[in-house]
Amino acid sequence: MTDNVWMRWPSREALSRAGVSGARRALAWAGRLAALAMLLWTTFTGGRLPAWGIALATLGLLACAVAAWAFFRTTLHHRLLPSVALLAALMGLALAGCVTDLRIPAIVLWCGCAIAAMERLPLAVAVPAAAVGLGAYATVTHDAWTTTAITAAGIALAGYVVRLDAEARGSAVRLLAQERAARAAEATSAALAERARIAREIHDVLAHSLSAQLVHLEAARLLIEGGADRDTILERVVAARGMAREGLAETRQALSALRGEMSPVEDFLHELVTSEAGADVTVSGERRPLPAEASQAVRRVAQEALTNVRKHAPGAKVHVRLDYAQHEVTLDVRDSGGSPGDLTGSGAGYGLLGMRERAELLGGSLEAGPGEEGFVVTLKVPL
Repeated sequence: MTDNVWMRWPSREALSRAGVSGARRALAWAGRLAALAMLLWTTFTGGRLPAWGIALATLGLLACAVAAWAFFRTTLHHRLLPSVALLAALMGLALAGCVTDLRIPAIVLWCGCAIAAMERLPLAVAVPAAAVGLGAYATVTHDAWTTTAITAAGIALAGYVVRLDAEARGSAVRLLAQERAARAAEATSAALAERARIAREIHDVLAHSLSAQLVHLEAARLLIEGGADRDTILERVVAARGMAREGLAETRQALSALRGEMSPVEDFLHELVTSEAGADVTVSGERRPLPAEASQAVRRVAQEALTNVRKHAPGAKVHVRLDYAQHEVTLDVRDSGGSPGDLTGSGAGYGLLGMRERAELLGGSLEAGPGEEGFVVTLKVPL
């Protein structure tokens, strides 16, 4: 739907004086006080009014003040008919003042009404209203017609300039409010994303560790109920304790990652393979710091891949390769294959599905499947 410029009100931000600086407020009040002082001076000096005339003039000035205040309020709420009625009342008070020989206050009031109409009303109403006020001014003034015409045009132009200035200020206020709202939404989104990241880290670590411990403890319970020998039961308990220690270490690493205290990925991979017999790591490409999410994804996938090798192919040789490309980093973990381990069917609660989800969250990919000898896991994360 096309916006009709002639019927459009100035925005409420423009009419409400929002965003007006202190200096501009002071200047505006100085102008109002100067106009009021001129009205009072021309009204009550010169001895032209009798006592009852002074009383009526005082009531007229009070009525003008109330009507002007009401006009500003009704235009602020975009109420057309009350605004036009109040403007007409002000012009009528100016006419009454002119009839009672208060020509200067009447002229000031007519010109003020013209400026206010151009500033605060839709142009389809403002232009005729300003024409009425300025026409009344031109009728009672004693200046030459050229001077009167130039003055009237200048007053109308001044009102329109004030209108444009107010609309520009209102647009700036709206843009500032939108920017603040966008920043608040961005902060909320960032907080939610951070909470999701923390939840994902806790889930990845605890779900992986606790599920493995459960497997060993459940096996120990079954062995106890079946009357197995002490060494067999102790082996399961020791395995569960080892899983608990690994889970605690991974939890500490996750907390360090959340604090931004992570060691370089290359150092982490070297430390990871030192505890694995027959495992080695190779790093190629130009090394550089990775974003926190990408770094954590590489660490988690490497940990999970080595855990799967221990479970499904114990004793197999493992080669870990980290490659830095221009726009992505690739982690490749492949083993030489081996006989299935005791925990082949136990599962870990995270596994390949969790690794793939972590990669997809970063816009990357994860491929896992049989290789030439054993199993191959390949993670690609864009940078």
